[in-house]
Amino acid sequence: MGRSKSSSRWMQEHFEDEYVKLAQAQGYRSRAVFKLKEIQDKDHLIKPGMAIVDLGAAPGGWSQYARQLLGKKDKVLALDILPMEAIDGVDFIQGDFREEAVMEQLYAALEGAAVNLVLSDMAPNMSGNKGMDMPRAIYLAELALDTAKTVLAKDGSFLVKLFHGEGFEDYHREVQQHFAKVVIRKPKASRPRSNEVYILAKGFK
Repeated sequence: MGRSKSSSRWMQEHFEDEYVKLAQAQGYRSRAVFKLKEIQDKDHLIKPGMAIVDLGAAPGGWSQYARQLLGKKDKVLALDILPMEAIDGVDFIQGDFREEAVMEQLYAALEGAAVNLVLSDMAPNMSGNKGMDMPRAIYLAELALDTAKTVLAKDGSFLVKLFHGEGFEDYHREVQQHFAKVVIRKPKASRPRSNEVYILAKGFK
């Protein structure tokens, strides 16, 4: 039994490395890009003519991928507390989006464009202690939802990372109150032993 467990773990590690290698080969900044790509292939979330806000964007893989799917004049706005290397066609704002001044920068950069999609791949630094990690993850997801409710145009979409655990169902229900259609996605590029999922919400009310 021991062998099969360790060999399946090895397979997982190897498979994860495949995504790392793919990201490097295709010039993406992180393996996380393949999670968004898989959701995009299934749900056609990103379309030309959109303005997109990417929360907690560093190192920038999601912004980089979204940018490729949009028209030249469409806007991608990336926000993070951490610095991020510039990406052509992406406006980056470094700061805490809970602060009014940062949100004002966001609105200024949008230049009146309606936001059609808010992305959040944010996660807390995991300690391995569920009692601490889960509330932090919920807190970040709540912040992302608050931001989405503030900036999204009617019928806009929202994609947020969350983890199964205490508080998940309440959060899921809260998202359902504000959007017409809400589904849960577990991309293959998510690590198999991770309990992370993505909540995809369309049709902001």
